[in-house]
Amino acid sequence: MSSSYTPVLKKLYLEQVIPELVKSRGYKNKHQVPKLVKINLNTGIDAEADKNQIADIQRDLGMIAGQKPVLAKSRKAISNFKLRENQVVGCHVTLRGTAMWEFLYRLLAVALPTIRDFRGVSPKLDGQGNYNLGVTDFAIFPEITIENVKKSMGLDLTIVTTASSDEEGRELLRLLGMPFRRVETVAPKPTVA
Repeated sequence: MSSSYTPVLKKLYLEQVIPELVKSRGYKNKHQVPKLVKINLNTGIDAEADKNQIADIQRDLGMIAGQKPVLAKSRKAISNFKLRENQVVGCHVTLRGTAMWEFLYRLLAVALPTIRDFRGVSPKLDGQGNYNLGVTDFAIFPEITIENVKKSMGLDLTIVTTASSDEEGRELLRLLGMPFRRVETVAPKPTVA
């Protein structure tokens, strides 16, 4: 890729989202507008998983993210969970820059619409303008071929923004194309006297 390449979603952010947020929120300049910092992808690995399963999960998460994930190991032994110290318990990767924008575009445009009976994602943020999303089956990503998957795994996504409040973060993600579920307000039933 050449250095002049700008991801599609970043171009949308620069050309449409920033002016829209400046207008709607009344920011004094464009540097006050919240922006995306990073996206973390994380998955847990069963304590009884063998080396081949661990390698498969690491390979699949690497294909989804576009870069090699890091294995997370346990810090101490817990006998009730059949867990030993320094045993692999998870796999995670942090995306920034172009990789972050490209992944978010694939998530919004390709992966989420392939979920059966999809009605949108929860509009709830974490209280600091960041968004967490749990995916129950990572096979929604087109990079994964179902034939090679021996065991289905879930995926946790964290989208970290510079927004100072949930409203700012929600508006930023909505303008970027996050399909938030509409919260239906139920009108009170009239009381009969």
